[in-house]
This record gives sequence, C-alpha cells and structure tokens, in this order.
Amino acid sequence: MTRKTYLESLKERVLIFDGAMGTSVQAFNLTAEQFGGARLEGCNDYLCVTNPTVIEQIHTSFMEAGADVLETATFGSTRPKLAEYGIGDEVFNQNYAAARLARRVADNFATPSRPRYVAGSMGPTGYLPSASDPVLSAVTYQQLKAIYKEQARPLVEGGVDMLVIGTMQDILELKAAIAGAAEYFRESGRSVPIQAQVTLDTSGRMLLGTDIVAALTTLHYLPVDVIGLNCSTGPEHMREPIRFLAEHATRPVSCIPNAGLPINVGGQAVYPLEPEPMARSLYEFVADLGASVVGGCCGTRPEHIRALVESVGIEREQRPRPTSFQPRVASGMRAIPLEQVPAPLIVGERVNAQGSRKVKRLLLGEDYDSIVDVGREQVDGGAHVLDVQVAVTERSDEDVQMRTLVKKLAMSVEAPLMIDSTEPASMQAALEVYPGRAILNSINMERGRERIEARLGSWAR
Repeated sequence: MTRKTYLESLKERVLIFDGAMGTSVQAFNLTAEQFGGARLEGCNDYLCVTNPTVIEQIHTSFMEAGADVLETATFGSTRPKLAEYGIGDEVFNQNYAAARLARRVADNFATPSRPRYVAGSMGPTGYLPSASDPVLSAVTYQQLKAIYKEQARPLVEGGVDMLVIGTMQDILELKAAIAGAAEYFRESGRSVPIQAQVTLDTSGRMLLGTDIVAALTTLHYLPVDVIGLNCSTGPEHMREPIRFLAEHATRPVSCIPNAGLPINVGGQAVYPLEPEPMARSLYEFVADLGASVVGGCCGTRPEHIRALVESVGIEREQRPRPTSFQPRVASGMRAIPLEQVPAPLIVGERVNAQGSRKVKRLLLGEDYDSIVDVGREQVDGGAHVLDVQVAVTERSDEDVQMRTLVKKLAMSVEAPLMIDSTEPASMQAALEVYPGRAILNSINMERGRERIEARLGSWAR
C-alpha cells in the first residue's frame, strides 16, 4: 500500500521534526582527519560523503526519540557554501548522498501506521541580495534562483518527501530559492511540497527589517505549502509571530526554534533551554495557537525531541486553518492592506519622471538618494504606496535605472511600491531586486494579450 504523503499526514495530525544537526556533529569532537582532511574540517554536511556513519547516528538518534521528519545534512550544501571548502562542484554528489542516507534511516523506522519523512534542507547562501552592502549583495536574483534549482535536483532525485527552505534572513533570497525549486519542478515533471521558514530576531523582524506580516504577505502568494519560523531565538520570542501566522495563514504553520538564545561559555555557543520547558512552550504553540509542525533547531538534542513527542503526542489532530487571506502588498519591511479603512488606498505619484520635473532632473543626474527623499516625503504625507516610474526620452536604460532606484527605495522606505512601466524588461528588473510584493502598473492592451502576458506570465510563476 502506498504510504501517505507529508501533506496528507499533515492534514490529519501535528508532525514533529528532528533536532539540531550542527550542534549534534560538534558533540562528536571530530578531528580534521575524520572530516576528510584539514581542508574539509568543519564542513558538517560533507560528512555524508567522507564519514556517513556520524550523520547516520545522528539521524537514528532523532528517529529513536520519536521524530516524524528528518532533515537532510544539506543546510550548507549550496554551491557558494561548499565552495568555501573548495568543493563547489560537489553539489549533486553531496546533496544526493545526504538524501539517500536520511531516506534509508527514515525508512528503517517507518511503519504502515506511522510513516517517517525526509525533508531536504536548504539554507542561506551567505549573500543578502536586498542589502545595500556591495559585497553581501553581490549576487543577482537569477543567480540565486539557479543556485537553489541546482540543489533541489539531487535532493528530490535522492528521495526527499519535501524541501524545507529555512533560516532565511532576507526575504528576497527566500523568494529566489522558492522560484529555483519551482523551476526544477516544472522542467523535471517531479515535485515535492515546499516548507518556507524565515528567521526573526528578538524584535520580531528578519535581519533586514521584514516583519512577520510582510513575510506572510510575500509568501502567501508563492508556491509554498507550509509557512513558518525557525532558528534564531528560543520559543519565548516566537510566540506572537506564531500567533499571527496561526490566525492568518491559510496554510499549515511550522515552528522550529533553537533551544533558547545562545550564550558564550568558554568561547563556545551554549543553548540553555532544557528539554522540558521547551516542550511545554511548543505544546502551547500547538494546543493554544494552532501550530501544525514543531521541532528543534540549534542546540536541540534527542532529549528535546523525546520530550516534545511526549508532550504533543503522535496523534494530535490539526486545528482548522483560516480559509481566506486579507489582500495586502508588502515592502521589504511591512505590509499594507489593499482595502484601507477608511478608504481609499493612497498612491504617492511624485517618484515619477513623467509627473515630476524634479524627479526627471534627478534621474538624469543619477541622484537616487534625493529621489528616495522625495519618496519619504510622500509617505510622511500619507501615501500608503509609492508609484515608481523612471522612463525618460533622454535615456534608453530604463531597466537599469528602475533596478537601481527600486533597490534603494526598498531598503529606505517602508511603503510598498507600485512598479510603473510599459516595458516588461523594466518590470522584471524591478521585481528581481524587490524583496516584497509589489503592484504592477501600466498594463494595457495596445497589442492585445501579448503585452499583458509578457508582463504577468513569466514572473507570475
């Protein structure tokens, strides 16, 4: 009999992920030789190739503790991260080996009444594409998309039941990762669910300022099946963001925290939250708030997962999800409801080369910082959304100017943007650097459906 899929099981009961891979590896106190040589020392993921017994023991310990889902040891197995150890060309071999290893362990513990699942772990590349720092942001959306597409293939071919894209600190990188996986699905004809997880600091924002409302607004309209939080803090700082997700997300909500905020003890990061109090917190998230998936990130040992299984149980039914979502648009920092109370939604029109001689002059002089000031003035004056239009007859590089200005506005102005252009290339240039969910303007039928499909077809996927 064919076993239930991850999503089928998730419709019936709460599922529990495993615990920390990185801190579990550290507990082995491996030598450089055990990593495969000095060059590979510290490359935990590549142990799947050089010393798979270590990873197998860790997977087994979490299965014995009662976890439903194993994450592959591939959190740092994108090409840029592996290239730090000189093995960037090992992306396929590493990810495939990790997927097969986790699959074998999970299948050893699976029963007809209780299947065990494998999640292909995909973590950040180390870039922050939304950042203003030229080094951290020295990567394009298309490059990131290709990086994650490359990783998705061996994970899926290796037998994972789903992809978990987690510990994301830049919502634009998460968008690119989802797009890369989705492109692989389309081209290969094979697909698995995607669980997308952002990381918030103690203030409730991602590293570059995205709050939970903006994160959910952006993710809601992307092809993801589970939305949640992981890493960064212990559960105490996740309560309100999880409450918001549980009350507003139409898809299952995951929460996979660290065992508390790390403290430095003798130069080592120590995670102080013990198994019982962590299990109690996550039980409340499930029973009181409606979290659908729980587990452990950094610092969580098999003891944490065992306590969580005992607390939550393995037959706990899911709470009903919301059936509708309030339409919003989002910047890289916050979201705005499209239906304003009191109405109307106000669009600031001054960041527009056709409507403002000042902005046109600033564009011709490439004085983007002064244009940002114009945008701020519009928001201070009550605009909910900023229209951005940069086309001028004196220049033929509208896409370049649009890309440059949108990137600056995204990190400087909290209001969402309306991308205003008649050129598909300019719209795409803007969307590829925009971390939130924008409005597209200047859709017309001058050439019938051709122009509309050019604007909405390619990037709508």
